[in-house]
Amino acid sequence: MRAHDTVTVLNPMGFPPKVVPKALAPRLPSLEGRTVYLVDCRFDDSDVFLAQMRAWFAEHMPGVRTVVKPISANYLRDDPVTWEEIKARGNAAIVGVGH
Repeated sequence: MRAHDTVTVLNPMGFPPKVVPKALAPRLPSLEGRTVYLVDCRFDDSDVFLAQMRAWFAEHMPGVRTVVKPISANYLRDDPVTWEEIKARGNAAIVGVGH
């Protein structure tokens, strides 16, 4: 390269998207008599984690019905059908992502 040559340099720093916060869902006064969906996002070992969580509910909160629901694809893709089912049939959801 000669002294008068020009080199173009690109800045590798990215620009993150603007994040718009959303309010959390309101808390239920109690889970007793309610249905809690345990959503398996198919991340590594999330099924194992949710099985342990389901066993915990059975032992410590037997009045809570749990439904383990795997999403249709994986954690990288949205699953509107599952979310609609939870809205229609459940009272709460815990989304499990494994380790």
